[in-house]
Amino acid sequence: MGELSGIKGQFKFNLVPEINLRYNKGRRVLGNVKSSSEVAKFIRLQYKRGTIEAQEFFNVIYLNRRNSIIGYYRHSKGGLVGTIADPRLIFAIALKSLATGIIIAHNHPSGNLKPSASDINLTKRIKRIGELHDVLLLDHIIISRQGYFSFSDEGML
Repeated sequence: MGELSGIKGQFKFNLVPEINLRYNKGRRVLGNVKSSSEVAKFIRLQYKRGTIEAQEFFNVIYLNRRNSIIGYYRHSKGGLVGTIADPRLIFAIALKSLATGIIIAHNHPSGNLKPSASDINLTKRIKRIGELHDVLLLDHIIISRQGYFSFSDEGML
């Protein structure tokens, strides 16, 4: 403690900003995740009417060990042909909320449900990062107005 008291004098701790992520614990929306179709339905409900075909959004669902949803995060909002996903932010929230699993999802405004090379690379990257932090990537869902594609169902995880 003697060394710390010297440091305390060097900094004005009340002027150092505290970093916070906000987590609003509300009532459980979906309960336990049991299937990709349930996840796709939940994600589809997060879109306002007409936006699935208009612009791309990237979403993350955070789960506990029982696969109960503990939170949902609209990560990014892009344009007609793409959006950005930042794994650092995705995992900052996962670690802060003590999530043990995540499901990532985004829409393809074109209606094409086939994953792009970028989709596949991002999925691999997020899976690798998750393994380092004991946060499992359980699925990556691509939705369109007509249907959905599940990386897990297709054996791509």
